[in-house]
Amino acid sequence: MRIILDAMGGDNAPKANVEGAVRAAKELGAEMILAGDETKIRAAAAELGLSLDGISVLHTDEVITMEDQPTDVIKSKKNCSMAVGLQALADEKADAFVSAGNSGALLVGATMIPRRIKGIKRAAMAPLLPTENGHAILLDGGANLECRPEMLVQFGIMGSVYMEKVMGIPSPAVGLINNGSEECKGRELEQETYQMLSRTDLNFIGNLEARDVPSGKAQVLVTDGFTGNIVLKLYEGLGKFFAGKLKDLFTGAGKIGALFMMDKLSAFKDSFDYKKVGGAVLLGISKPVIKAHGSSDGEAFFHAIRQAKNCADGKVCETITAALAVMKAQEAAAEGGNRQEEQT
Repeated sequence: MRIILDAMGGDNAPKANVEGAVRAAKELGAEMILAGDETKIRAAAAELGLSLDGISVLHTDEVITMEDQPTDVIKSKKNCSMAVGLQALADEKADAFVSAGNSGALLVGATMIPRRIKGIKRAAMAPLLPTENGHAILLDGGANLECRPEMLVQFGIMGSVYMEKVMGIPSPAVGLINNGSEECKGRELEQETYQMLSRTDLNFIGNLEARDVPSGKAQVLVTDGFTGNIVLKLYEGLGKFFAGKLKDLFTGAGKIGALFMMDKLSAFKDSFDYKKVGGAVLLGISKPVIKAHGSSDGEAFFHAIRQAKNCADGKVCETITAALAVMKAQEAAAEGGNRQEEQT
């Protein structure tokens, strides 16, 4: 399994990137390829006391920064580490790509270089959210602020494939985030999407209010990118808030009480920690692409690489392609049946 890591992307590059890549090569058996300035990469490895034996480097002399425009990755900065890594992925020199760089640039680059799966309207940024009984995947987490109903249906298909192939959940429940559980609720977007999802083979359970997201009632959360990003940021904020409050509570209970609860408190904190989860997968791209958190350290990069490997091993992109073909065939058959009825 060959995985390319953008060694220059993120707040802690290239040290944290190198640390995560070396660990992944050892523990996951992944063939790591680092895209970036080779001199800086080797200097970082030396400073960390790590060997790059078995890890190859794709040298680049440019970096896409957070201040750059997203389209710069395919225009003025074609030789940046992100663009070079994505091109190598498109050229089948690797099986997956990970970057903690500019989110907008990664979305544009992934869409234009390895490109979207044929038939997919828009790629979705799909982060995992902790729930009462595991995790749920949110589509879209912010890539597409305005969506059409058919896009949300495709989000449901892609999220279902990911949860089944990577997270091991058979027939995951799909919920449409809305301002009420009744079928008639929501804007025209949600109302039309509800009807379309109801006609698919997905395990669609209907509308889902935001308060029901943490319960784990649905493992696939479908919404437009504007709403999804608000849900994501609120979730992150509440996670930090509750972790801090619980720490204060158990500290006040005394050292002995805190000691007994430490394992559970740590597990709760870890469930909200992006370092333990990995990153947000860009679903809809023809090859696995993972967006790691911008402030990722070595541990976070390791888990993002693990996530990329799981996507490739689970053939997520291939399964989405097949699922889309089945849906199109069903739509064509239904359309043909409707025409026949009209003629008779």
